[in-house]
Amino acid sequence: MYYFLCMLAVTDLVVSTSTLPKMLSIFWFNSREISFSACLTQMYFVHSFSTMESGILVAMALDRYVAICHPLRHSIILTNSVVAKIILAVVLRGAVLALPYPFLARRWPYCRTNIVPHSYCGHIAVVKLACADISISSYYGLFDLFSEIRMDVFFIAVSYTLILRAIFHLPTKDARLKTFGTCISHLCAISALHIPDFFSSLLFLFGHNVPLHFLILIASVYQLVPPVLHPIIYGLRTKEILGRLLQLFTHKES
Repeated sequence: MYYFLCMLAVTDLVVSTSTLPKMLSIFWFNSREISFSACLTQMYFVHSFSTMESGILVAMALDRYVAICHPLRHSIILTNSVVAKIILAVVLRGAVLALPYPFLARRWPYCRTNIVPHSYCGHIAVVKLACADISISSYYGLFDLFSEIRMDVFFIAVSYTLILRAIFHLPTKDARLKTFGTCISHLCAISALHIPDFFSSLLFLFGHNVPLHFLILIASVYQLVPPVLHPIIYGLRTKEILGRLLQLFTHKES
């Protein structure tokens, strides 16, 4: 669990660092310029680490399944070697799936405007400025969106179906509530990531009549809210982390 929490923290940090400094420079200093190469670099980091973040949540669902359904074999099933392979697979998936985005965006001619109607360089927001048929970019964006969400949600749903079945077989109500309580943090983290992501992507692809400021708000929420919520969720729900934080702050006060 701690390996996966560490990876989740790293992905949250990279995603927010890829977008937040430029957002603040836009709002604070009215610095609205970004080079095309920097825009493509930002695009790649945003999409690749967002995919990694989703993959880490799937790995954490697997960890919850093993911990609840096979508690005595947890250390045997999820060895350090297996966890390292899972993390490597998550990183490679994110890196490979996001790789076509900057290449597709670079190949289109841009002759209408160079103003990205967004607070960061999202793939669809950039390629919509092209004066060419961007069907390939749109189709790949849809493929990536639905393959990633469908695959990740499928594995998470299977894990929690098995988890709930195991919980319902527990003898007492207190045991069922206590066991299910260990999954609350993970379910909150999933909701904080996937709900804004799903609506943001669909609105940018199909929301032609949606006000632009609302699209920007939803996309910014997706980029900034999960990195803020995840430390709070796991900091408050993980006994060791909460204890260490309390110890740190009480030591400073004394």
